[in-house]
Amino acid sequence: MFALLGIPVAMALAGAVSFNIQNQNNGVLVSSGDEREYLLYVPQSYDRTRPTPLVISMHGGAIWPKVQWDMSRWNELAGRHGFIVVYPSGTGLARQKVWRAGQGGSPKDVVFISDLIDALQASYNIDPTRVYADGLSNGAGMAFRLSCELSDRIAAVGMVGPAVFLPWERCEGPRPVPTIVFHGTADRWTRYHGGKAWMARNHVFPDIPTWAATRARRNGCEPKPMESVVAADVTRSEYRNCTGDAAVELYTIHGGGHTWPSGGPLPEWFVGKTTRSIDASGLMWDFFLAHPLSEAGRN
Repeated sequence: MFALLGIPVAMALAGAVSFNIQNQNNGVLVSSGDEREYLLYVPQSYDRTRPTPLVISMHGGAIWPKVQWDMSRWNELAGRHGFIVVYPSGTGLARQKVWRAGQGGSPKDVVFISDLIDALQASYNIDPTRVYADGLSNGAGMAFRLSCELSDRIAAVGMVGPAVFLPWERCEGPRPVPTIVFHGTADRWTRYHGGKAWMARNHVFPDIPTWAATRARRNGCEPKPMESVVAADVTRSEYRNCTGDAAVELYTIHGGGHTWPSGGPLPEWFVGKTTRSIDASGLMWDFFLAHPLSEAGRN
């Protein structure tokens, strides 16, 4: 009997060891007195003699950096274009990391990202005008917070299925930040037209088209977006002629779930449909390239 009981225990231990090996981070730094981890990807095409863009890609709530690595597939683009990608880790239990992205959240996560940029700039030839942030869900909400509190360091942000907790009155950065957003109309986790979700029952998420329009207004864009059909299941709302070229783009995925367009596979029964009609990372990269941080924006 004890031997039989030992089999599932041994399997559980082996599974835990396998998880830790496959999902371990490769970097750590001390920020605000805490040890913070990250997963860094430096492609073979990196050239230390040339200032190199940095993409900071943040995982969703209750997951971890390796999931974001596999899902976003940023490394494939980084290898082709020679930029560096870092996947920082939120805080919490081993397999349930979260970002404190709301108004009541500690500023420690913002300080951590700033410290992480400093650490990577000390080790690599990072172009300070081409530091970008993106994320999924809770990670996208953190990207929004960075655009508010580190607008002098983050050139542009990308958001997929954003779980936005920070209210607009707390977003008073010194410069408008270019923003590209992807959201599915069938997202059950952070609903396209806002409202409450089961994982944050005390919070009302914003209506995404209204949120994008508000971002565009605050960025000084023309009030009416240019609408276009990108694919059979995707439309784009593009706000133009913005202050400081801080464009805002919203890609609406009709029938899309809480997923990364053209990203790594996720269980459809749990998160919904993943569109293959567009590539979120590829479109983000094109958007990022078009929106570097000006010298005026850094001051």
